Amino acid sequence: MRPDGWYLTEDVEGFLARAGGFLRSRPALHTVPLTVTATLRTRGANAYGTEAPLFGCLEGAGSVSATFFRTPPRGLSLTRLTLKQADALAAHLAELDHLLPGVNADGDTAVAFAEAWQRHTGATPKLRQRQRLYRLGTLTPPRPHPEGQGRIANEHDREQIVLWYREFTAAIGGSASTDAGSWADSRIASGRLTLWETPDGTPVSLAGVTPKVADQIRVTPVYTPAPLRGRGFAGAVTAEVSRAALTAGASEVVLFADLANPTSNALYQRIGYLPVTDFAVYDFMPATPRGG
Repeated sequence: MRPDGWYLTEDVEGFLARAGGFLRSRPALHTVPLTVTATLRTRGANAYGTEAPLFGCLEGAGSVSATFFRTPPRGLSLTRLTLKQADALAAHLAELDHLLPGVNADGDTAVAFAEAWQRHTGATPKLRQRQRLYRLGTLTPPRPHPEGQGRIANEHDREQIVLWYREFTAAIGGSASTDAGSWADSRIASGRLTLWETPDGTPVSLAGVTPKVADQIRVTPVYTPAPLRGRGFAGAVTAEVSRAALTAGASEVVLFADLANPTSNALYQRIGYLPVTDFAVYDFMPATPRGG
């Protein structure tokens, strides 16, 4: 334990022994660390890459008040921090020579840490994305409702799903964090991908869900190929997986939407999702060495 209260470890079990109660106390707000740590527990430390993950929790007076995790090569994911806490963590990680590519957190925390990281390392933060976290209220079927039906994806859909996963990743401006085939295989095997298909059996949209953790399920991803958008398919398949999540016993169903996409934000609200809080993702541009 350091004087600033941050406890760091590479052991997911040890981290959850300390911070699990804190994360479960607000399952919607902590959906990402809950689902990531659950995946690491079931699939092993290399579930997200070859480097060991890093976890941290801020302890004081016998309780945990904040956490972070990182699964390299991805950036830091933080729960809410004060300005002082963000600065202390940035200073601590800088002292340990951590090279962070970015940070993902609620809007205020992301700004606080990005500015602190710049002070301590000289790296320049660049806003990449703003997201809004939504929680399902009363599920409302989309109107008008497109013809067709939802069904769980199976191995015969693998080629289509791999293609759509690559298109989805490119559409959000990222690079595939895992092999597209492995991504599809794991979700097909666990029944966590749903396709909306037209009456003639043609798949036109896809939605996935995370496993249930702390009685919450997150809808991710939702994807419709560009030529098929604007026909209600995304709303129909999102409502389908949301209903299934409730049937599976989830007390909270959540999802993230890119604030740069007003269409998806309006869609989710029409079918019953309510705003929780906004998040921000910053990339860190390394400081240029003198003479470089």
